[in-house]
Amino acid sequence: RNVVRSNDSASLWNCTLSPGWTEEEVQVLRKALIKFGIGNWMKIIESDCLPGKTIAQMNLQTQRMLGQQSTAEFNGLHIDPFVIGELNSKKQGPDIRRKNNFIVNSGGKLSREEVERRRNENRRLYELPEAEWKSIVLPKLENA
Repeated sequence: RNVVRSNDSASLWNCTLSPGWTEEEVQVLRKALIKFGIGNWMKIIESDCLPGKTIAQMNLQTQRMLGQQSTAEFNGLHIDPFVIGELNSKKQGPDIRRKNNFIVNSGGKLSREEVERRRNENRRLYELPEAEWKSIVLPKLENA
């Protein structure tokens, strides 16, 4: 018996290829991340702006936009993921490790203190003004 779990792709059970993301869907996710904050998946789902997309799909697409695997240092921040992605695409050096074009942590797991330090720095440098992100109106897309 097939049981679809919330993190399963719909295509997992019907043996078709994953439809991926359209440019329109990527732009809607970008706006939703700015409006609700990075990682606020339930608010994005409840907004019904990306019907049919799972949390796992949105998380992976967010990693692509940010250009890095870990999103912890941005959780809850109202930032434009494309700005971070552009900066990350230009980072080079012996301490920058990439996997599937994402920057990955090459050391041990970051401490809570380090994640919080980075989050505060990212808030200071990149968070958009509240009036800007609160005014975003998300479109309602049709389920693919």
